[in-house]
Amino acid sequence: MGEIVNKSTLLDADQIRRAIKRIAHEIVERNGGTEGLVVVGIRRRGVPLAERIAQYIEQIEGHTIPVGALDITLYRDDFQNVLKHPQVGKTEIKDDITDKIVILVDDVLYTGRTIRAALDELIDFGRPKRIQLAVLIDRGHREFPIKADYVGKNVPTSETEVVEVHLEEIDGSDEVLLAEKNA
Repeated sequence: MGEIVNKSTLLDADQIRRAIKRIAHEIVERNGGTEGLVVVGIRRRGVPLAERIAQYIEQIEGHTIPVGALDITLYRDDFQNVLKHPQVGKTEIKDDITDKIVILVDDVLYTGRTIRAALDELIDFGRPKRIQLAVLIDRGHREFPIKADYVGKNVPTSETEVVEVHLEEIDGSDEVLLAEKNA
């Protein structure tokens, strides 16, 4: 495996804040308010993004939105082949999602395999009225026919590039970097 070399900053802390705030506004606008909304983040970095989106929605509308966390480890299609010692996190969805509008949140949309796994797991918790996808970065290269409803930034990438999302809650700072894998 090649060394990863930082290439450029795609988003700084202010740009991340503005992107999340814009996504929150778009969610409220598209859904005509907050009635029946539940925001669910995919572990790891999707969870703090989901919490931030819910906080902005609360600021906009004055209503608290339920937030959940999804760990998709056991739902991955490469679970048996790739993951020798998987770190299984906790899924926490306290509210019934049946007939709700679930906003599924992740940091980077790439092949679509993570989202497919998340959809499989969500269905185990109920039958949502609708599921919408919000991502901070859409980098292309889909292997599944999955498209985000809300995107912070579209970033065309090559297969040799890596998008690194750093969030204050996990990494100590907010930034999105585009890095290159050396051979």
